[in-house]
Amino acid sequence: MEDLSWLARTEALIGREAVEKLAVSHVLVLGLGGVGSYAAEFICRGGVGKMTIIDGDTIDPTNRNRQLPALSTNHGISKAQIMKQRLLDINPELDLTVYEEFIIPERLPSLLESAPDYIVEAIDSITPKLFLIRMAYAAKIPFVSSMGAGGKMDPTKIKIADISQSYNCKLAQHIRKKLRKHDIRQGVKVAFSTELPDKASLLYTDGSNFKKSAYGTMSYLPAAFGGAIASVALRELIGREA
Repeated sequence: MEDLSWLARTEALIGREAVEKLAVSHVLVLGLGGVGSYAAEFICRGGVGKMTIIDGDTIDPTNRNRQLPALSTNHGISKAQIMKQRLLDINPELDLTVYEEFIIPERLPSLLESAPDYIVEAIDSITPKLFLIRMAYAAKIPFVSSMGAGGKMDPTKIKIADISQSYNCKLAQHIRKKLRKHDIRQGVKVAFSTELPDKASLLYTDGSNFKKSAYGTMSYLPAAFGGAIASVALRELIGREA
């Protein structure tokens, strides 16, 4: 067992047994943008001993308002590589696998072959997000999915619930509709916000990587979503209700 002394404050809260459980757990984090980058860091700082992270994007100046790895000094650098170094600086003993590639539906089966103990899904694009949810659901791998964080300002409106109980989130509504076609109506845990998005902040993109539009964002809101989904993974891994 690795040296867990750096987790003394965590142990004081959840106990030694739970800390040791996290140390032998494997979490797969898909997407390292505004939500996923913070989720990955919180999971690492929470003491998870094995992680797999995947993202094919590089830092763009527009990422700096909300994404953990984005600085004025690293434009054009791989988000996955920046997060790799950051996570290993936090825990040098972390068993870390890094995939520097875009998340496409065809790639997901091989990612799930590693049989992670938990999946944290923070994919920006609907098609691969939907495929991941369906595949994790079918494989009975515990997971949590982040719904829409854009166009919103109030972090106190974030909720964790089954997707069947979500409301005021157009992304969740769209995913629910698609899942029903595959006879999936519940059993999908999500983070969503009950705050209605500011429609005036909607931006259209070039449609690459399955993404046609995005809402404007505020610095802290994606990070709050990241904290929410990281908390679900950590709590469920140690047997606490989330």
